[in-house]
Parts: sequence; structure tokens; C-alpha cells
Amino acid sequence: MKKLIMLTLGLILTFNVSADAAKGQKYYLKYMRPHFEINGQEFASQHLKVEWKHLFKKDSKRFIKEYTKKYPQSAEFLNSDIFQKIAPDVQDFATKYAADSGELATCN
Repeated sequence: MKKLIMLTLGLILTFNVSADAAKGQKYYLKYMRPHFEINGQEFASQHLKVEWKHLFKKDSKRFIKEYTKKYPQSAEFLNSDIFQKIAPDVQDFATKYAADSGELATCN
């Protein structure tokens, strides 16, 4: 029983370390804001938490499709390896500050 609890706790900690909302906020400001031309709060509040999770499933294909339509100038970046690398952190950022989160991102 003790081993099962430790294994479960280890898995929870592993999943929580894999993505980081603070990093996602920095990545948004550095890489994505120049393409989207909206601040981080406006970006994150475009969807509910569950919608962000849905958009970022399966290598972020739905996110790429939606945001390439909204911001055609971002297509090359959204289809890049850099975006795939930062996507989990950006997802955490967007989810943390989603429209239904009750939190406000403090980024310009």
C-alpha cells in the first residue's frame, strides 16, 4: 500500500513538473505576442479551461488551426518546432488564466 501511494505521488509530481504556467507566460510574451498582437490576459481569456485543454490535445493541432485562421501571420511560427516545444507551458499559462479561472495575468 505504501509503495502504491509513493508511486501515485511520484506520478503526480512528474506531471506537474512537465509544464509551467510562469514559463508559458514568458514564452507567450517572447514568441507569440508579436504574432497575435494582444497581451497575455486577452489571449488567455479567449477560452474556458476545458476549451484550452481541448485545443492543445494531439500536438496542439486544434490550437494551430484556430489561431492560424485568426492570425494568418502566425502560421509559420505555429507550425514550427519551437512552438511544439513551448506548447505545454503555453497551455498551462492559458489554462491558469482562462476566462473561467478567476485569475488575471499580469503581462503586457
